[in-house]
Amino acid sequence: MAVRTAIAAGHICIDITPVFPEGTKPVQNLGDLLKPGKLVEVAASSVHTGGSVGNTGTAMKILGADVKLLGKIGKDAFGGMIRQVLDRYGAGGDLMETEGETSSYTIVLAVPGLDRLFVHCPGANDTFSAADIPEDALESAALFHFGYPTLMRRMYENGGAELKAMFRHMKEKGIATSLDLTVPDPAGDAGKADWKGILREVLPYTDFFVPSFEELCFMLDREKYERIGKTAGNDEITKYVSLEADIIPLAEACLELGANAVLIKCGAPGMYLCCSGHMERVGQRLELDASAWNGYRAFEKSFRIDRVLSATGAGDTSIAAFLTSILKGSGPKEALENASAEGALCCTSYDSVSRLLPLEEVRKRIEAGWEKTEVNL
Repeated sequence: MAVRTAIAAGHICIDITPVFPEGTKPVQNLGDLLKPGKLVEVAASSVHTGGSVGNTGTAMKILGADVKLLGKIGKDAFGGMIRQVLDRYGAGGDLMETEGETSSYTIVLAVPGLDRLFVHCPGANDTFSAADIPEDALESAALFHFGYPTLMRRMYENGGAELKAMFRHMKEKGIATSLDLTVPDPAGDAGKADWKGILREVLPYTDFFVPSFEELCFMLDREKYERIGKTAGNDEITKYVSLEADIIPLAEACLELGANAVLIKCGAPGMYLCCSGHMERVGQRLELDASAWNGYRAFEKSFRIDRVLSATGAGDTSIAAFLTSILKGSGPKEALENASAEGALCCTSYDSVSRLLPLEEVRKRIEAGWEKTEVNL
């Protein structure tokens, strides 16, 4: 089989995660721990690359994919840190360094007992455009993955025209496409954008659409998103949804908008894959066995793990395993299992890549009877 190369492009940043000491008592409300004027002592911070390029791209590299990482950074201290981290994996050489721009950074608060909280500066990601992707990088690419246009101004302004043009260009070249999202600040410009309209324009050029339930519900059914969010409060939103009533209808809506396949990440319970009956439309360079994928639908439960330190990057890692499996010729069942397994392993560390296992080793654990969780939707 010919080597299938990939591009992981889009949002990149440096993530700084203060590590709470072991034994820190879980809290129910952020205000129980973080109060004005109060000093909260933490352990050494975990500093690693984040964003779709930093998480998904690096994970794909570790899992054995031949992948180029294309992101935009500034000529500043954070930019140097991003490149230094990626250079450990031989992945920093393709980053674009821009004079006069700020590198993106995120403060990640993984408070015991609560979902993560992010304080984010988009920086140079806001000016990323299709012109920043060199044509020679596309010559051998079979797959183009783009993540987090919700945090990149050029990608969502003007009705997503730049994002659409970029994805259409990939499809014209026969390159399979993949798109991931993140929930924007509802009060910011990205949160006020017409995301249903943007997806209507972009999904006809998207082969694998890989959002989370929360992201997709925010985009396509804001009223339901706000209603469920109000009920859930600080709890995980997927505890208050069902597969039949909430997740499957969103997946089907994405197929109707033009996506060839939809993988919805559903947090701790697992993930749902829904494929169209026309998978032969996937970019031909990928050489996908359409007969194995046509009409495939399945919910994959999460695998059991011995501890959960942080879910930061778990969704991105799942996508990395899913896409790398496809590049290696896996069918939908195996790709879905691998995605669930690597996502679970990611949750056992504060960063997104240090606990990943080679796909071959993951397959051995799965085939040996790795237990699934009992969480149901």
